[in-house]
Order: sequence, then C-alpha cells, then structure tokens
Amino acid sequence: MKILMVLTSHDQLGNTGKPTGFWLEEFAAPYYVFKDAGAEITLASPKGGQPPIDPKSDEPANQTEAMARFKGDPAAQKELANTVRLREVKADGFDTVFYPGGHGPMWDLVNDQNSVALIETFYNAGKPIALVCHAPGVLRKVTYQGQPLVKGKRVTGFANSEEEAVHLTEVVPFLVEDELKRLGGHYEKAGDWIDFTIVDGRLITGQNPASSGSAAKKLLKLLNP
Repeated sequence: MKILMVLTSHDQLGNTGKPTGFWLEEFAAPYYVFKDAGAEITLASPKGGQPPIDPKSDEPANQTEAMARFKGDPAAQKELANTVRLREVKADGFDTVFYPGGHGPMWDLVNDQNSVALIETFYNAGKPIALVCHAPGVLRKVTYQGQPLVKGKRVTGFANSEEEAVHLTEVVPFLVEDELKRLGGHYEKAGDWIDFTIVDGRLITGQNPASSGSAAKKLLKLLNP
C-alpha cells in the first residue's frame, strides 16, 4: 500500500505579516495511522524540502499524542524535512492521496496546476482521495467529467463558524464551507472542533483537525475493504 501525502509550501497568512503553513496534527495523526497499517508513505509539497508548520498548531493547548510521537521520531522528522517537489510526483504507483490542511493550502495548493492535475488523475483512475480541514478547499478547481468534482457529493471542511472562532474570516482568500457549497457540494458539518468525516464514494473529507485521524482510518477502509 503506497500513500502520497501532499503538504503546503505557503508560509504567510495573507497580508497579516503572520506565519502559517500546515496544521501539525493534520499531518501527524494520519501519518501514524498509515504507518501503523504498514503503508509506504511519500511526502510532497510544491517547493519540496521542509514544508512550513503553522506555529499555532504547535502551541501547548494543541498538543496531541500523534504530535508527541512525531517529536520523538527522528526518521519521520527527516522525511518531513525532505518532501519531494510536487511537480515530480506521478499518481501511478500510489494507491491514494491525502491532503492535510492548515491555512497554507488555501494560497498555494488551490491554484497549483500540478496538484489539480494530480487529484484529477487519482480520481479518474478510480482511486480514493482524502482531504481534511482547509484542504477540501484545494478541490476548488478540480473537475470530474467536466463538472466540479464536489458537485452533487456530500462533503465537509473547515466550517464558517470555526473560521470565525479563529478570527480569520476576513484574512483567508475564501471560506471553505461557502466554496464547497458554491461548487455544488452538499456541505455538512458537526459542531465546531468535533471529529466529523464524510465518505462519499471515493471522496473523503474531514471537517477540522480533530477529524484528521478518522479521515485517515476511513481512507484505509476504502483501500482495504
């Protein structure tokens, strides 16, 4: 079982002058779900190398078991520091792709033609795809049979109420919930910060950081029914 994980390379939170990147739990939890299942994992990002970790995700209140495990895992840290360039990655040879969120993907991966083409190739080949938190926004330009991939599908992603709670509604380029609805997706959500993942056919979406582990587990179930 070979799994590709795609992370952001974007490290600036709009025009605020503040740093952003990927949310550490949304990488760490799925990474170990996959690792413990015996998967071979490849990490990629648009620029390659070390992707930026959102410092907020590493604050004391946000620590999780998976993050603690990652911090004690030099091999995983080395792997993360040496992601391959996204443009060098082909869907062939991988069984699936997983996109962790954080705010970063809303600026780079959303518009990255390599990412768009990669997701479309996976999906067209009958392979499942999974995205969590802000990462479902990466589907903005992804199409399937001439229509937005999310059109007519049950989906979730970072809720408007969650974006309001972190005071970034006016900073982000768009709201994930609104965009998924605009594209014709049947958006659903649980309460703020509650673990909530939706599987619709080969598309798996998770609402927030708490959903990253469950999204990874549901992806494994699709791969190993």
